[in-house]
Formats: sequence, structure tokens, C-alpha cells
Amino acid sequence: MTRIAARRDGPRVTLRPASLWALAAPLLALLLLPLVALLLRTPPGTLTLALHEPGTRQAIALSLGTSLLTVLLALVCGTPLAYLLARRRPAGVALLEVLVDLPTVLPPAVAGLALLMAFGRRGVLGGLLASVGIEVAFTTAAVVMAQTFVAIPYYVKSAAVGLAGVSHELEQAAALDGASPWQIFRYVVAPLARRGIAGGLALCWARALGEFGATIIFAGNFPGRTQTMPLAIYLGFEIDLGQALTLAAIMLAVSFTVLLVIRAALRPQPTEG
Repeated sequence: MTRIAARRDGPRVTLRPASLWALAAPLLALLLLPLVALLLRTPPGTLTLALHEPGTRQAIALSLGTSLLTVLLALVCGTPLAYLLARRRPAGVALLEVLVDLPTVLPPAVAGLALLMAFGRRGVLGGLLASVGIEVAFTTAAVVMAQTFVAIPYYVKSAAVGLAGVSHELEQAAALDGASPWQIFRYVVAPLARRGIAGGLALCWARALGEFGATIIFAGNFPGRTQTMPLAIYLGFEIDLGQALTLAAIMLAVSFTVLLVIRAALRPQPTEG
């Protein structure tokens, strides 16, 4: 026991910061250099010129519109599911959690093909929808569905963590004061879980904005209708490199800003002493 205690109380041996920086330098260079190279190849003049191109503006507008609609769907439809996972723990919750997580690990091409087999003209539901004059595949609606399929798990998981952190006793106290279930959620649960909800919405939006694989298979790449920024970058790489660089720089700036917002929203608040 004496030897063990002596070992535990002895001086701790740690690596020096200089050694840690030296070991991490190759990875940091791999992460930083491509981003710097992208910005260096996109001077302000080129960026301004490309932003005047109709195809660029259409891709930006479509990406922003569809991604914001995806966030709205996540908030309206994903919040009840997140609350269910956080509080009610239904039967088969493990299978339900796997189902929610599955789109995050599926290859995007598989997600797009699955959506096409379900809602395409010859799909499980696509044929029935086509019989009543509703076309889903290769439309703007398909873009939103593809984005929602791959992005909504990020919101549900983050919101569920935030909702699970709210004390159940607070809900019971509000119920004893006569608050309805909706009032309890609106005035007690949602404000206390706002950081998890806000972080989940930001992650969902960022993932929807950058969605590529499922979209190109399920919605196609039609300018002005289904061509989002990632698809325009893919096409511009072969046709118009300037447009591709412009959209890539915009997406880099947006992603960087979103990550900063997420870190600020999820930063622990100082406790009042």
C-alpha cells in the first residue's frame, strides 16, 4: 500500500507543450493549408464578379431557401421526437435511436438511392403519388427531403440531450401550479433546453447546406430548380472554376460562422457566486 501511495503522490510526468505542438503540426497543416489555398485562389474581385452570375445567385438562393425549410421541418417534427427520446423512453427506444442515427453513417449515395426507391416514379410510394399527379423526385421538394433525411438526426440528438438535462421536478412543480403540458414545454422546458435546441438547429442547417450525395441522386442537378451550392461547385469544377471557387469560399465562410455560433451557444455559462 505504501508503494502504491508513493507512486500516486509522486510527480506527474507530462509531455512538454513544444513536443505536443510538434506532433500535432502535420495534422494542423493538413487541416489549414487547403482552406488557406482556397481563399487565396478566390480574390475579392473574382468573388464579386462571380456573384453577378445568374447561376451562382440561383444556387445560393436555392441552398438558403431549402436549408432553412429543412430547419423548420426539423424544429416542428424533430422536437417531439427529441422530447420522446429524452423523457418518455418508449418501448424499443434502442431501435428508435439506431433509426435516428442511421442517416449519419449511411453513405450519401445510399441515402439518395433509398429516397429514390421510395418516392421515385417507380418507387414504393412514388407510383401512387404519380397516379394523382404528384411528382417528387427531381424537384425542389426532393432537395428538401434529401436534406431533411441526412440532417435532421443532428438536431434530434442535440435537442434530446438538452431536453434530458431539464429537471423533471420543475415540470411537476409547473403542473401543480396549473400549467398545461404545452405551457410547461413552452415556458419551462424549452427555455432551459435552448442551448441544445439552438446548437442542434445550427448543426442541422450546416449539414443541410452542405448536402451533396443524396441530393444529386434523388433530386438531380438542374440549375434554378435543384442545383444547390454543392452541386454547382461539382458542375463548376468541370465548366466554370471561378464559380466553383466562389461558392466554395462562401460555404467555407458560412460553415466557419456556424461553428463559431455553435461553440458560443454551447459554452458553459459562469455560475453566480
